[in-house]
Amino acid sequence: MADPAPSTAATVENPPQWLDGLNPPQQEAVLTTEGPVLMLAGAGTGKTAALTARLAHLVRSRLAWPSEILCVTFTNKAAREMRERVGQLIGPAVEGMPWLGTFHSIAARMLRRHAELVGLQANYTIIDTDDQIRLLKQLISANDLDEKRWPARQLAGLIDRWKNRGLNPGDLDAVENELYANGKGQQFYRLYQDRLKALNACDFGDLTLHMLNIFRRERDILEQYQQRFKYVMVDEYQDTNAVQYLWLRLIAQARKNICVVGDDDQSIYSWRGAEVANILRFEKDFPGAKVIRLEQNYRSTPDILAAASGLIDANSQRLGKTLWTERNSGDKVRAIGVWDGPEEARRVGEEAEALIRDGVSLNNMAILVRAQFQTREFEDRFIAIGLNYRIVGGFRFYERAEIRDALAYLRVIAQPADDLAFERIFNTPKRGLGDKALETLHRTARGRGIPLAAAALEVCDSDELPTRARNSLAILMRGLAHWREVAQTLVPAELVRTTLDESGYTGMLQAEKSADAAGRLENLTELARAMEEYETLGGFLEHVSLVMDNDADADADKITIMTIHAAKGLEFDYLYLVGWEEGVFPSQRALDEGGLASLEEERRLAYVAITRARLRCTIFHAANRRIYGQWTSSIPSRFIAEMPAAHVEHETTLSGGASLWRAQFSENDDPFASVARNQPSRIMTRGPGWRRAVATGYDTTPKRIAEPGRSAASFAAKPRTDIAIGMRVFHDKFGYGAVIDQEGNKLEIEFETAGRKRVIDSFVKVAD
Repeated sequence: MADPAPSTAATVENPPQWLDGLNPPQQEAVLTTEGPVLMLAGAGTGKTAALTARLAHLVRSRLAWPSEILCVTFTNKAAREMRERVGQLIGPAVEGMPWLGTFHSIAARMLRRHAELVGLQANYTIIDTDDQIRLLKQLISANDLDEKRWPARQLAGLIDRWKNRGLNPGDLDAVENELYANGKGQQFYRLYQDRLKALNACDFGDLTLHMLNIFRRERDILEQYQQRFKYVMVDEYQDTNAVQYLWLRLIAQARKNICVVGDDDQSIYSWRGAEVANILRFEKDFPGAKVIRLEQNYRSTPDILAAASGLIDANSQRLGKTLWTERNSGDKVRAIGVWDGPEEARRVGEEAEALIRDGVSLNNMAILVRAQFQTREFEDRFIAIGLNYRIVGGFRFYERAEIRDALAYLRVIAQPADDLAFERIFNTPKRGLGDKALETLHRTARGRGIPLAAAALEVCDSDELPTRARNSLAILMRGLAHWREVAQTLVPAELVRTTLDESGYTGMLQAEKSADAAGRLENLTELARAMEEYETLGGFLEHVSLVMDNDADADADKITIMTIHAAKGLEFDYLYLVGWEEGVFPSQRALDEGGLASLEEERRLAYVAITRARLRCTIFHAANRRIYGQWTSSIPSRFIAEMPAAHVEHETTLSGGASLWRAQFSENDDPFASVARNQPSRIMTRGPGWRRAVATGYDTTPKRIAEPGRSAASFAAKPRTDIAIGMRVFHDKFGYGAVIDQEGNKLEIEFETAGRKRVIDSFVKVAD
């Protein structure tokens, strides 16, 4: 089918078929074709329908050839979905839309035409992350730099960040230059770029950056693309980084027929370069821009939407909109307090089983966590009760590389004949034992009919390996013998800590300065925490085997466990949001590193989480949580208090769920008072949501868990006057200890058996 002949204007006397089913704001977004347009689309408001209808309208109304429209998405999946939906509206003409795709795919298509301008050939290769790391390691080694101290992954992360910001090697200032190898950041960035050119290659960050550089230097090429594209459309504009923003702005500046679709309240990817400021300043970049708000939600109940809208209203950096729905009222958002993390997992499991009895499929339920470590307790609980689950957007806890490595050490300790586990730890961490050494062990093992570990002992007493490799192997074998011996007296949790420390595995991760190194160390700490529940190493390894067998029935209904970040764009009938405590969510690490800006992004993340729910949204917060091996007394997340009281139902249970306990506090009781004293004031900005809650008399202290014999008033955040530094106190979990520091209602106590801990004063008693 031939493309329709283009014209300069659309004449729509009767509503065309592609407007069927669209509400008035959606139709306005479709029909407003000339000039800059910001389609501010809230969660579940049908932005994809409006975007595809707009594309169809531009073609079917003969405003442009399909090849004259630039439509950019963020993922290949989104691009495929849009192409399919547009194809249903315009037929074969969709095949003539070569400029519908992701930032990377479109920039790569452009770069093929102009590669020589950046020192490449048209048949350049795009390298992946593994190739990038390998190349950087070569450069680090060639320049006599210690890769253990200055890891290639750290440099790769910095280079990616610089490219996302549109920075070439010559653009780095002194601060950026100092971020790697004490002032060698610029040098290695330049060496890396030169090496890529020599290989006729580029990485993913280069694709857009190279084209941005070409547009800046070659005005004639920029003008060609400005004239080619009569219309520019961008999906998920709030997720654009600096280089993507600059690239788009240059292309659209001539005609200014740019329509961006996004939601400033769902900008949650700053950690990978996204800048919410891009969408916030759209009207400044394109004066006279028309802002069309899509606010009618087709997903959630009124109470869910009202709770989410009230929460996000506390953010100051936003354009503003309020979601609404024509759906009938449903359940209020539930905020449930539990005693600790295991109780949280037990309660979610019980609710899931109750829903199953009511005929609800597990596929319609999901658990959203803020951090990956939170999945472990749910996995263990669901295995224990036989509840099928899936992990989405990441590995299951026991499948993560660092956990598999640790388990391999434990398997060899428990069973020396486990060749598969021995192969995994043979050179992990690196100890100078390569493929040739492993081949030697295999040859000896086959010839003698013995396991690899036994063969290793024999090879250590021979001259089959070079002296250096033989010594390294001997150190490993002595270590395994030692850990096997101490396993007879150490509890499993202490055994894994000892093994990882003495093997050098912990030190390897501590030396690695990559973005995920800290998380990998935290996962290992959580592994040791999980092992504390087992008396024998064999019992724990058997449990892990059961967990790993969870996916045996791939077609079975399963409850989904995933991070909030991974859940963006998805929806579920029954949603459980867990770990809503200060320090977990909002994340303490995020607040420490980013202050108020990070707090607002954390709040946007909470908004995204709530708006994934269709029928019921349940939030859990625990009074105590063990995070990376340390018990912490927690207060509920400030985000719970920021939701309008009329749309939230609070409930708190005693451990075991035996009874309900409710307490009311005066509006003057501030659950965040102690946090404010221990954090920079910039982090504790509360915003209008908090002020509204206090002004309406809303119970700003979400319901807490009562301990036997403890009054409701003891949970207020005010410091106790009967405790002072030096006093001896008692804690139900940690035992007796002495107070060594006091800040507000937070105590630092040196416990006689549990070591130094920080706890809230309401959880201790003055010792006799």
